[in-house]
Order: sequence, then C-alpha cells, then structure tokens
Amino acid sequence: MGDWFAARIVDSGRLPLFCFFAALILAFVFTRINVRLIRARVRWWFSNVNVGDVHVHHVVFGVVLMLFGGVSGLVVAEGSVGWHAVTAAVFGVGAALVLDEFALILHLRDVYWSEEGRASVDAVFVAVAVTGMLLIGLRPLAWELPEPLSTLPFFAPGVLVANLLLAVATLLKGKIWTGLVGLFVPVLLVVGAVRLARPASPWARWSFAPEARRPNPGKMARALRREQRWRHPVIRAKIAVQEFVSGRHDLPSPRRIKRH
Repeated sequence: MGDWFAARIVDSGRLPLFCFFAALILAFVFTRINVRLIRARVRWWFSNVNVGDVHVHHVVFGVVLMLFGGVSGLVVAEGSVGWHAVTAAVFGVGAALVLDEFALILHLRDVYWSEEGRASVDAVFVAVAVTGMLLIGLRPLAWELPEPLSTLPFFAPGVLVANLLLAVATLLKGKIWTGLVGLFVPVLLVVGAVRLARPASPWARWSFAPEARRPNPGKMARALRREQRWRHPVIRAKIAVQEFVSGRHDLPSPRRIKRH
C-alpha cells in the first residue's frame, strides 16, 4: 500500500490533490455529524456560533479557510511539496464548509434542512467525484491524447471542441451526472447527446415539449415514460444515500433551534 501510494500519489505530483480530496471528505463528514447533533439538541455537543443576535454560518469560516489556503498555496507552490499539501488540505476544509451550504448561497436564504438543501449534498458529491477522477489520472475533455494522435495538425483541438459540444448537449438534455462523468469518459457524452432529453430539460422545452415551437407529443410521452421507469428509482436511491450521509432535508427542525 505504501509503495502504491508513493508511486501513484507522491511521485506523480498528486499529493496536494490527495490532501485536498481527503480534507474535503473528512471535513464534510464532520460538519454533517456536527449539525445533526446540534439539530438533535445533544447537550454535551457544540452549540451554534452566534455573535450577538447574528448566527455565523459555517460558510463564513469556509470562505476564510479557502482564502487562507488558496493564497498560502500560491506562496509555497514553488517551495516544499509538504507545505503545498498542507495548504491544499486547508483549502479542502474550506471548500467542504462552503459547499455544505451551497444551497444557502444558491437560494440566498437558509434552506439547510429543507428539500432545497439537498443541492448542498449534490454539490459535495460532484466535487468529490470530479476530484476523485482527477486523482486517479483521468483528464477532462481528453486533453491528453496518445503521442501519435497529439502530433496531427488540428486533431487535438478538434477532439477538445467536439467533446465540449457533446458535453454541452448532454447537460442541456438534463443529464447532469452523465455530462460531468462524460467530461472524463468521453464515450458517455456520445450516449448522452444522442439519447432523448429529459422532459424538464432546456432541450425538451426547445424541441418537443408542449411549450416548444414545434411540440412533439409522442417524444414527450416517451420521455415521461423513461423518466418514470428509469430516473425516478435512481432519484429515490440517491435521496436515500443523501439522507444516510447528511440527514433528512424535508423535516422541520426542532423548536427553538434557530439554525441547524
């Protein structure tokens, strides 16, 4: 294990990225444990941070840590790898605190435990997934091609542009995870761009939904059937995982709890 870590992480220059990845996950897990204990009003646990009547959300501490870690990383980037890894870990902790309240930033109101608050968990899952794929050596949009292909004129820029267009089409069709993972596994972008759009996606509204210029009831009915058959079970499974990790987001908080 030690030899694998040294070869795949340290020697490849990915130690700072690994430290960011580990700090992001650990800080998110600790934060969720913290807020769930606060919500349960466990007396021996930490309370919310308040300055007078103002509750200080942990996104504030996250922004401070991200600034500190980011600027410090710029300062030590050309120096010690160890210190660079430390600053990356600090940045990861700050990123976890910020992303854990992503829904608050998105809606500009405290929706932490409401249904809209699931957007925060989605944001953390996306960050973990993307960082994990970078950590194992995948690169987005196939910017690193085999040597014979990369030397062909205009081939590499053409592949990059083609993958980017496929990614945009996939995302416009409402296939968020397919689009994000497809940035690293381009064959998924082809599948996502070719297949029928989700019924609530921008692509559907423009091309075949009832409000489109040329509605297509047949396509809309097929998209709704696919949504019901395939998408809804996946969403239920995703919500179950979210609630296991971060708690229920559609239940009212106990009384006298101003925040979490």
